[in-house]
Amino acid sequence: MDTQVLIVGAGPVGLTLAIDLGRRGVRCVLIEQKPAPAKLPKMERCNARTMEIYRRMGIVDRVRAAGLPADCPMDVFIVTSLVEPPLLHRPYPSVAEAKAEIAARNDGTLPLEPYQLISQYTLEPLLKSIVEAMPSVTVRYGHALTAFKQDARSVEAEVATAAGATSIVRAAYLVGCDGGASIVRKQLGIGLAGDGSLLQLRQALFRCDDLYERIPIGKGRHYHVADQHATFLIVQDDTRHFTLHSVVDTDDAMRTMFERTVAMPVDYEMLYVGQWKQNLLLADRYADRRVFLAGDAVHLVVPTGGLGMNSGVGDAVDLSWKLAATLDGWGGPNLLASYEIERRQVGARNVEASGFASRGRRAWRSAYHPALRDNTPEGVAARARLARVAAAEQPKSNEMIGAELGYCYAGLPIAAAEAGEPPVQDFLTYVPTTRPGARLPHVWLADGTAMQDRLGPGYTLLRFRGAPDTTALERAMRATGAPFGVLEIADDTAREVYGRDLLLLRPDLHVAWRGNVMPDEPDKLAALATGH
Repeated sequence: MDTQVLIVGAGPVGLTLAIDLGRRGVRCVLIEQKPAPAKLPKMERCNARTMEIYRRMGIVDRVRAAGLPADCPMDVFIVTSLVEPPLLHRPYPSVAEAKAEIAARNDGTLPLEPYQLISQYTLEPLLKSIVEAMPSVTVRYGHALTAFKQDARSVEAEVATAAGATSIVRAAYLVGCDGGASIVRKQLGIGLAGDGSLLQLRQALFRCDDLYERIPIGKGRHYHVADQHATFLIVQDDTRHFTLHSVVDTDDAMRTMFERTVAMPVDYEMLYVGQWKQNLLLADRYADRRVFLAGDAVHLVVPTGGLGMNSGVGDAVDLSWKLAATLDGWGGPNLLASYEIERRQVGARNVEASGFASRGRRAWRSAYHPALRDNTPEGVAARARLARVAAAEQPKSNEMIGAELGYCYAGLPIAAAEAGEPPVQDFLTYVPTTRPGARLPHVWLADGTAMQDRLGPGYTLLRFRGAPDTTALERAMRATGAPFGVLEIADDTAREVYGRDLLLLRPDLHVAWRGNVMPDEPDKLAALATGH
C-alpha cells in the first residue's frame, strides 16, 4: 500500500481534509491537476461553523491573519452605484465587533467563532503551506487522476503528470474533492439531481488600490446593483481586489459594468474574466465502498447564503475522523457508512437553504423598474418599492446562522435515538440543543475558557455536578479502543444550556448521547457510538 488515503483535489475542501487527517497521523497523498493554487475569485467567506472547525484544528488564527482585517465592516448595500445614496444598507458587525458580542453573551445562541472574509486565492495557499509541513502528508500539484479501480482491500489509481508520465498509487481509501465536474463521481456513475443552469453570469476580478477607501456611501463587503444584469460587487480580503458578477454578453462588457457601478474615475486593472452557472444540485450518493466524495463533487449550490465551500469543510471533518478511526482499527463498519447518511442530509438541507436565499434575492431584483434612477415621482416610488422588498428579502442571503449551526443529524447509525420530535431547523435562526446528532452549543465556563477548547480529540463524556456514577460507561468506552476522556464540569450556566447531567460527545463535537441517568446498556451505547 502506497498510502492510506488518496485525496483528489486541492481546493479548500481537499486541503482541509488533508490537514485534519495529517494531524491524526494518517498517511495521505493529495493530488491536484493544477500546477499551483490559482488566483481565481471563487469563495470569499468562511462562515462561523467553518471557523469553529479551524479553531479545533489549531489554524484559526492563521486564517484570520491572512483574511480581511478584524475592524473592517461586513455591511451589505443595495445601490444604483457607489456614489449615489444606497437603496438599502444592512449593517453587519466586523469580526472584532462580533467577537465582542460573543464574549458578552453566554446562552449558547452564538458561535464560538464569527465569520471571516478570506478570498479563496488567499485561503488555498495558506492551507497548502500548512499541509505541506505535515510529515504524514505528501502533496503533488500538477498530478491528475485519470482512472481508478477498487477491490475489497484497496483502491488503485492511475495518476498522470502534465508531461504525460503516469504512475499507480495504491491506497486504502480514495476521496474525491475534485469539484462540480468531479472525475471521481463520474467514474462511479453517480448522478446529480436538482436544478442546473439557473442563471449564467460572468465574473471578473479587478485590482483597484484606492477604491475601497474612496467609496463615499460607506464601507462594506457586498454591493448589489439594482439593475437588469444581476450586477454584484464583492470586496476581497485585501480591500484592493474586487470581484464583479453580471449577466452580460461579452468579457469586455465587464469593464463597462465595473465603471458603471463605481461611477467615479479610478485606476484599475481587470485581471480575470470567466463564465459560471448557478446550480442547485445534489449527488445521488456520497460513497461507493472505498471511494468517497466531498464538497462540490456532491453538492452544488448558488453562492447566495455562503453554504458552498463551507458545506464541503463540514464534509471533510465528518469524514476525516471516521477514516482515521477505521484505519486505526477501533472504528466499526457503521462509522464510514454514517458519512453519507449524515452529510447527504446536510447537503440536501443546504441546497434547499441556498435556494431559499436565492429566491429572496430574485424577489427584490424583480422589483426593478426602468425609472429607478429618475428624479421623478415615479422614480421615487420605484426606489421605495424596491427598498421595501429588499429589506424583507435580502437578509435571507446574509443571515443564515440557522443553516450554519443548526443542522442536527437524523437517523443516525452512530448516535442514540431519542424520543420526541427533533427541534425545527430554521435557516435564519439558531436554537441551541444537545439532542443527539446536534453540534455542541458554545458556552463560556466560569474561568473564561470555551467549553469546546476543553474537549480532547477523541470522545468525551461530559459530566456535570451531581451526575450519577458513570464507571460502567467509562469502562465500556475504553474497551472499544477509541480515544476517550472524561471532563468534570461544575458550571451551572453550561448545565442550563445543555439541559442534561451527562453528554457523550463524538470527536467532531456532535452529541452521541445525553441523559440524567446512566444508559441501561452502556456496552451497547459504546458500540453504537464507535460504529459497531
